[in-house]
Amino acid sequence: QFDFAGYFERALTVLAGRASTAGSVLTCSMNSLFRASRDLLRASATRGYASASFPDRKVAVLGAAGGIGQPLSLLLKLNPYVTELALYDIAGTPGVAADISHINSKGRVKGYAGEDQLGEALKGADVIVIPAGVPRKPGMTRDDLFKINAGIVRALVEAAARHAPGAILNIISNPVNSTVPIAAEVLKAAGVYDKRKVLGVTTLDVVRAKTFYAEKAGVDVGKVDVPVVGGHAGITILPLFSQTVPTPNVDLSPADIDALTKRTQEGGTEVVQAKAGKGSATLSMAYAGALMADACLRGLNGDSDVVECAYVESTVTDLPFFASKVRLGRAGVEEVYGLGELNDYERAGLKSLVPELQASIDKGVKFMQEA
Repeated sequence: QFDFAGYFERALTVLAGRASTAGSVLTCSMNSLFRASRDLLRASATRGYASASFPDRKVAVLGAAGGIGQPLSLLLKLNPYVTELALYDIAGTPGVAADISHINSKGRVKGYAGEDQLGEALKGADVIVIPAGVPRKPGMTRDDLFKINAGIVRALVEAAARHAPGAILNIISNPVNSTVPIAAEVLKAAGVYDKRKVLGVTTLDVVRAKTFYAEKAGVDVGKVDVPVVGGHAGITILPLFSQTVPTPNVDLSPADIDALTKRTQEGGTEVVQAKAGKGSATLSMAYAGALMADACLRGLNGDSDVVECAYVESTVTDLPFFASKVRLGRAGVEEVYGLGELNDYERAGLKSLVPELQASIDKGVKFMQEA
């Protein structure tokens, strides 16, 4: 059979090389997309995608014309679990869809633009990924971000409740600590809430923790597993480096672990500053979003032991929503795992994050109560 993964990897290599003559920003973007696509395609090859058959699955991306939505849609087009890819945004999606549809993978692509086409984009969706909203910019407070994105998420989830009430929601729109509770309240009001099918995508925190740990510990990043719990902003992000595998090849001091933790927590700010106010973490977020959507699809298709970290309704702590490892299956989140044994540093981090995460959850619920 045709080696699609190998072919596309070679094509991306050529494109990345050409980009090197077009300036450092383009080079960085192309290299990031190349690495994300390469990793996803290699993972696809190891699961035998080329020869296997899967149930038809529709994935809808809401916010598909944006900085996260476009590369995310590209990566989802490469996923052979996706039979139909619906790309929605307020504008620009027909062009994005036309571009992506030329890629020779099996998923059918259609673009939808404007509120009058939202229902059709959602109809029959198995997984709905929501990166819609504005990115965080230098000087923007969390309140600024919340006021804009809360309304966007509310409207999109209301539409999902009407047109695809059984779909799994993957919510990327920030602030996730608040937008996931908003989505839950919307679905409750519509009478279609299923806690197993509402997930905040915290995968980027895991991706960052794995990358930073591997660099510092001198280990193969492809073999690293780091649970990241709590929430998806600042100190609410708590990587559990004491539970990381494999063990480091060099000694990591408490100062090293503290630095790794803070870098993971501030990864978004690092990217915003590096882009000098001209963007946020779009490419790495797209990669992380594609990983979570892939995990949900594998769970729906009956793969066993699909485990990822996600921000979900939870009883792991006293907080109503919390990110931890979850097992995904045909019903969505089928099991929420506990935190395991924490060391003193992690226990202190957990204690510190609780008030801030609770406040963010309350803010989302209050937004819906006052809507």
